[in-house]
Amino acid sequence: MRSRVRLRSLLFAVPAIACAFVLAPVPNGRLHAQSSPSTAASKPATPRAPQTPRFQTLSLLGDTLRAFPLSAATRTRYEAQLAVARRAYQHTPTNVDSIIWYARRLGYLGKLREAIEIYSRGIALYPDNPWLYRHRGHRHVSVRDFDAAISDLRRADELTRDKPDQVEPDGQPNARNTPIGTLKSNILYHLALAYYLQGSWGEAAQVAEREVAAATNDDRRVSMAHWQYMALRRAGRPADAAKVLVPIRRTMRVIENQPYHKLLLMYKGGLPPDSVLTAGPNGELSVEDATAAYGVANWHWYNGRRPEAEALLRRILAGGQWGAFGTIAAEVELSRLPQLAPPR
Repeated sequence: MRSRVRLRSLLFAVPAIACAFVLAPVPNGRLHAQSSPSTAASKPATPRAPQTPRFQTLSLLGDTLRAFPLSAATRTRYEAQLAVARRAYQHTPTNVDSIIWYARRLGYLGKLREAIEIYSRGIALYPDNPWLYRHRGHRHVSVRDFDAAISDLRRADELTRDKPDQVEPDGQPNARNTPIGTLKSNILYHLALAYYLQGSWGEAAQVAEREVAAATNDDRRVSMAHWQYMALRRAGRPADAAKVLVPIRRTMRVIENQPYHKLLLMYKGGLPPDSVLTAGPNGELSVEDATAAYGVANWHWYNGRRPEAEALLRRILAGGQWGAFGTIAAEVELSRLPQLAPPR
């Protein structure tokens, strides 16, 4: 386990922006019952490999974002898992699970555009499959296309209304080997996030409220309550935001989403910000570090401490996690900084 240090002393220590974002692999497993593909595409030829772009996307500040720089061991593992998924896809290119797992494996390696292409092929075959829209919507967020993400995730939400929910296999088994997410919870999480990143605070808070009410475990509750609280604060509704914090307790049974839990306790006054901000010994951030740092930066912002907020937002970008939602949110804030005014 790498050592952790407080982030405050590193705020101005890292001048460059690296590009590193590690996503966890997912185990093989069926997501849902196989349905029949559209008639027009039921007998495709051997599928071609997705196009490999020169870069994945541009940041909202104009930086070129390319591959995720992974450790050698992680890359070897992910490439091996991708090879298995690719073979399954080539063997059964109309099988929806083969399509989804192949695209997910591409995404874990940072091949986001290729993943979106495979999901799009799947949607051409299965235009009413909510899993495909859910996952493509996530990757549209990753490439900063929030309008496309909202369109996909709203479609997934429509397709799952009044239908039983289904557990979604974890990308990496957690400490208790217990999946915490479901199809519906992941749709609503990413939809609320996309609205938030778009600056549609009211819509983000409304979608988040639905998931908080539907949550069946504390990991889901704290992850969604966090975005709900921040959306309400940014919408200038502090009284409504305060109500979100009422059920938050130190004793909640949180397996994976400790950064969200700590942030909520901080908003509630139960933890100091220095206890939430962490970084690696050389200033590098993990995905969780970037998430926590964005929450603290936003807290500074809506409490009128603009210099502290800006410094921390820039530190998040320097931390290198360009695929992390906290980094994307930091980009959003800095890209519109001249237009921003502190909330009411």
